[in-house]
Amino acid sequence: MATNTKKNIDNLRQIGGVPYGNLTGLEFSFETNASGVWVDSDQTSAVGIADVCRLGILPAGFRPLFSIVTISDAFTANSTFDFGFAYVDGVDVTAVPQDADYFYNDLDEAVGVTLKTSSTAPITLPKDAYLTLLNNTAAQAAAGQLHIIVVGVLTGTP
Repeated sequence: MATNTKKNIDNLRQIGGVPYGNLTGLEFSFETNASGVWVDSDQTSAVGIADVCRLGILPAGFRPLFSIVTISDAFTANSTFDFGFAYVDGVDVTAVPQDADYFYNDLDEAVGVTLKTSSTAPITLPKDAYLTLLNNTAAQAAAGQLHIIVVGVLTGTP
C-alpha cells in the first residue's frame, strides 16, 4: 500500500468566493496515463489496490456541502474509488474524525457524472485536510481522467 501526493500540493491555487457570501467550489483532478500512473503525482509507478492519492487540500474552516465527480475517461475496468479526507498533520480529531469515504464510497470507474447523495452529516474542518482518493478494487493499468468539485462554505479558520 502506498500514499501518493499531487506535485506542489501545498501551492495549488484555489479560486473561489463570491462578492456577497462565502460559498466556494474547490476543484481537483485525477488522471492516469496508459500504464495507470497518476500523471501529476510524486510517484512513478501505477496506482495500486489500496493506494491513497492526495488530490489537494481542503482548508481549515471549510464546511463541505456536496460534491460532483465527472469521469470523462474511464479508468481500469471494475475499479472503484472512495473519496474522503485526512488531516494534513496526520493527527485525527475526535469531534470531526478523518473519514476515507466521506464524499463517496465505491464510486465506479465508468464515464459519467455523480453527485454526492449520501447522508453523511455536514462537518466543518477544524484544520487543513487532504482530499483523498482510495483506489479500491483494481490496480490502475489504463488511462483515465476525473474531476471532482467540492462545494462548501468557507467559514474562516476555526
